[in-house]
Amino acid sequence: MPVIFTSDLVVYLLFAGAFYFMWAVRKDGILREAWKDVKKRRLAMACLAILSVYSLLALADSIRWRDAVRDDKGRVVRSPGGTYIYSAEALSVLDRSLSKIRLEGEKTYSAPLATRLYTKESMELPDGRVVRDYPGLKHPGTHFLGTDKVGNDVFYTALKGIRTGIIIGAGATIVIIPFAILFGVVAGYYGGVVDDIVQYLYTTLASIPAVLLIVAFMLLFGSKGYQGGLIQERDVFLGTLVPNDRLFWLCLILGVTSWTDLCRLIRGETLKLRELEYVQAGRAFGLSRPGIIYRHIVPNLMHLVLITFVLQFSGLVLTEAILSYISIGVGPQMFSWGNMINTARLELSMEPVVWWNLLASFIFMFGLVLPANIFGDAVRDALDPRLRLR
Repeated sequence: MPVIFTSDLVVYLLFAGAFYFMWAVRKDGILREAWKDVKKRRLAMACLAILSVYSLLALADSIRWRDAVRDDKGRVVRSPGGTYIYSAEALSVLDRSLSKIRLEGEKTYSAPLATRLYTKESMELPDGRVVRDYPGLKHPGTHFLGTDKVGNDVFYTALKGIRTGIIIGAGATIVIIPFAILFGVVAGYYGGVVDDIVQYLYTTLASIPAVLLIVAFMLLFGSKGYQGGLIQERDVFLGTLVPNDRLFWLCLILGVTSWTDLCRLIRGETLKLRELEYVQAGRAFGLSRPGIIYRHIVPNLMHLVLITFVLQFSGLVLTEAILSYISIGVGPQMFSWGNMINTARLELSMEPVVWWNLLASFIFMFGLVLPANIFGDAVRDALDPRLRLR
């Protein structure tokens, strides 16, 4: 039985946008020239390859289904009404492809590629003596980044955190951009009372501490429903969709509290663009205000929107780690780099220090944020009309 979370729709929408961009490049001359300029930059293309790998892993972790429950003889178990009974665990394509490292756990901590546990235990020797030593692992030398407190493979946990990071970054940014473009362009172009209302709106919202809004919103909407881990039947709608997803609510509130800066930037740029010659010429030829906004204003704002998308994406990935650190981010049973950092907070005070949880989350976050910034700068430079003409 397939299972779809509302947060999965963000990943599907991200891939739909990528396919639309590929189609638009073939149809639009400006985009085609911009893509040719990006392809000339080897560093940007290397970053695109890394981002593609991250995106494919997130997609593989967003396609999942529940298996039917089977008895000891391998027969499918049915309810008294004759319907199938499905497992509470929905395994994704990524889970099934990494079943070996997912299932080959250890008793507790082990260092990367170690053959023994990281802490000593009391062991009884064949001659009856009890000594304290490092017990051997069940699967020595197979854990690339070691294991955590409960023996789970850290490399597998970090891979599972990719989906959470991309959904937080892309999902919240998808919420930010429509709000910012709509209110920023309308306020900057029409001015007057409309401008005053929009300014009052985003100034009031920006004056409220974002953390307080996030905490209040998550307590109202994110405290129930799917928190990660096993799926309960009451959370499933029509047998497939899980609409009440904590990760989705977190994306929504992060987007609602983060659009004001981009709106202010777009408003200021629109105030400048509306006074330029080609906009004045459009008015003189009788072009309607919505037509001027659609043809002349918005296209000349897209380089700002794009670079803000990349910066917001990177910042929101880091924000998720901070929110999970103070226990108002994703659920504790959900894989995320923020939860890994929160766990590492206590591990760094142990003796000996357990450092690989923090290192793994840092490496994977760095591998996502840095390529996103570099590739975003390259695309921004290619799409900026002033830089292109220069």
